[in-house]
Amino acid sequence: MTSLQQNKTGNYRWFICFLLFAATTINYIDRQIFGLLKPELERVFNWSETDYSRIVMAFTACYAIGQLVYGKIIDRIGTKLGYMISVSIWSVAAMAHALARGVLGFGIVRAILGLGESGNYPGGVKTASEWFPKKERALAIGMLDSGSNIGACVGPILVPWLLAVYGWQWAFIITGSLGFIWLTVWILFYDSPAKNKRLSQAELEYINSDADDKDEETTGKVSWGQLLRLKQTWAFIAGKFFTDPIWFFFLFWLPSYFTTYFHLDLKKPSLPLVIVYAGTMVGSLGGGYLSSWLIKKGWPVYKARKLALLVAAFCVIPIIATRYTTDMWVVVGLIALSVAANQAWSANIFSIVPDMFPKKAVSSVVGLGGMFGAIGSVLFPIFIGFILDFYKAQGNIVTGYNIIFLVCGCSFLIAWALIHFITPKMSKVKL
Repeated sequence: MTSLQQNKTGNYRWFICFLLFAATTINYIDRQIFGLLKPELERVFNWSETDYSRIVMAFTACYAIGQLVYGKIIDRIGTKLGYMISVSIWSVAAMAHALARGVLGFGIVRAILGLGESGNYPGGVKTASEWFPKKERALAIGMLDSGSNIGACVGPILVPWLLAVYGWQWAFIITGSLGFIWLTVWILFYDSPAKNKRLSQAELEYINSDADDKDEETTGKVSWGQLLRLKQTWAFIAGKFFTDPIWFFFLFWLPSYFTTYFHLDLKKPSLPLVIVYAGTMVGSLGGGYLSSWLIKKGWPVYKARKLALLVAAFCVIPIIATRYTTDMWVVVGLIALSVAANQAWSANIFSIVPDMFPKKAVSSVVGLGGMFGAIGSVLFPIFIGFILDFYKAQGNIVTGYNIIFLVCGCSFLIAWALIHFITPKMSKVKL
């Protein structure tokens, strides 16, 4: 579509995409602040690496359960109300961190935060499937997903300042309150395309221009049993199970890694972390653009998605080379590339769900895959905590991180191979 045609069609769908981006940004600020405050909280509460891992596991376990539940709820009640419930819960839980004391207290509020935040991706991907045709969908999901990267970039600048000026309690309260500002805008401006009075008829027709998407129901009853009998569901599950834990590691342990290895002071703005997480935004948009561009060039949808996923998988591998250098900026570059590739993967792995499933099942499938991804993210911290505590006791914690980076570098190729084996052509299912 040319820019002239796009102007005639309208651009309200991109405003909706911006709202999804903003929600994800706030989601990740509220999520990542815990990792950024890890050194301070460890000092205050005298936690071990295993204590910290258990708190992370409480979040990821409830995040897993929540995605499964929210996927069903959002497919039943729709995206507007589903998002309202999700953001309200996670914003209250984020602010409640200020009241927590010790491992148990933080474990409880992190668990509630996980339940609330688990609605973001099932709701966001379903909203993108309702508002964008296939040729724009990966880019839209990439923009939605890039909110996680902006949140990760803003955190290393905002949180140290809040910590230094107001203390760790107010850091949680101020960042947690952002969700209520977003809720106000969402309630005022969002409705489904068919009901939204601000959307032109021309843009509505463009949104529904995919032949196999026309007249699809966006809400309805689809059972987990139906979905789990489909190989397409298991392709998405495999992709999430082997790769989601890596992003959780990047989010929760990289600040501690740079503090341990390069002695960064997390009470000051951290340029290395900003650079690393800025790379993720490039990955989200670049990965989404690549498959969208290939589709516009005439590639079959499944080939475009698989090539984009394969490129992303290869670009994660360089993180293994961090063990061969002590130069901080070389390490920053290697990790930034791998983290960017992780997000390019994410933009396309989410896009294959509306490619393969009718709209009324999208949130349920995203929830199922997200649950298995979160299960992997519960298991991985057990491994991380054991490895880091073991090598910390030997006075060589860097070796522990090198082992973890090796696992990170291999996981995406394993996931791609499984997806390709399970569903070679990613054919669309009919329920």
